Amino acid sequence: GEFGVYLVSDGTNRPYRVHLRAPGFAHLAAMDFIGTKHLLGDIPALIGSFDIVFGEVDR
Repeated sequence: GEFGVYLVSDGTNRPYRVHLRAPGFAHLAAMDFIGTKHLLGDIPALIGSFDIVFGEVDR
C-alpha cells in the first residue's frame, strides 16, 4: 500500500515530528460520497473493491 508521510526536521539526524497515514481511513470516509445512490447490497462489493485493511482503520 501507500502511506502519506509528514516529516519535519530540526536539522539533526533525527526527525522532529513524523506522522504516517495509511490510506484506508480516507478510502472508508469516501464511502458516504460513493455509496449514496447505491443499494445496501452493493456496499460490500464497494468496500471489497477499495481493498481496505480494517486493522489500519481501527487505530
